[in-house]
Amino acid sequence: MTEIPDGWARHGEQIRRSFEFANFSEAWAFMSRVALLAEAADHHPDWRNVWNLVEITLTTHDAEGLTPKDLALAQKINDVM
Repeated sequence: MTEIPDGWARHGEQIRRSFEFANFSEAWAFMSRVALLAEAADHHPDWRNVWNLVEITLTTHDAEGLTPKDLALAQKINDVM
């Protein structure tokens, strides 16, 4: 996979996306699903949660930039939406 998945935007050597939910519980449930994906992929996002908003940034720190692992995880995150 070489294309940035829908909804994600490149910012330098990382990709970012914001997700908005009806409330905190829905945002937390989404984060729980993403956490399981991240653990399975052994690739963990930088993220931020404020009430109903989840902001996710993906980059591969040890590669100092964007890699196929980031793009694959972004697509998996899109798939759980």
